[in-house]
Amino acid sequence: MAAPSTARPRPSRRAALLDAAARLFDERGYHGTSIRDIAEATGVTPGAIYSHHASKARLLLAVYEEGVRRIVEGVEAAVARAATPRARLVAAAEAHLETLLDGSAYASVVVRVLPRDVPEAEAELIRLRDGYERHFARLIEAFPGMEPSRRRTLRLALFGALNATQIWYRPGRGQGPRAIARRTVALMLGQEGESR
Repeated sequence: MAAPSTARPRPSRRAALLDAAARLFDERGYHGTSIRDIAEATGVTPGAIYSHHASKARLLLAVYEEGVRRIVEGVEAAVARAATPRARLVAAAEAHLETLLDGSAYASVVVRVLPRDVPEAEAELIRLRDGYERHFARLIEAFPGMEPSRRRTLRLALFGALNATQIWYRPGRGQGPRAIARRTVALMLGQEGESR
């Protein structure tokens, strides 16, 4: 077996590195994955990884940022096709679920790696998470007459319910992301926004 290359990763090599890191962080957890594990999975030396990511936490941030980018992309596309505030919130919830449930290691890392578990990157992970959650905050602000504390509670409860779906969801049991999103939003909103 040839020695791993120490050359600067090409764009496709960068994608392979992020894919491997996402997969391993998802499977083993952040603390259960070493730079050596990721290097082995991608056929590079640990030094090659460190030349692009100063630490494992910086590599996690790159994975997390890519995960957030993918989820945001799906949510924005779905929301653009919806006409009412309620339909936009359901579309966003459905797109969020589709990304989480499609087996994407990136989405799993975004949901499962808690910022407080990585103190050296905590502030940046929170910034990325909060940036994503602002998309939902804006959708919820479209429901007039809702008190600010209710809006915040709705956003947090909705994320909690959607993110927990990864634990219990099994494909092919009659309810996909669309049905789950509709039911979850209906439960959270109750009669509020019924005609919107």
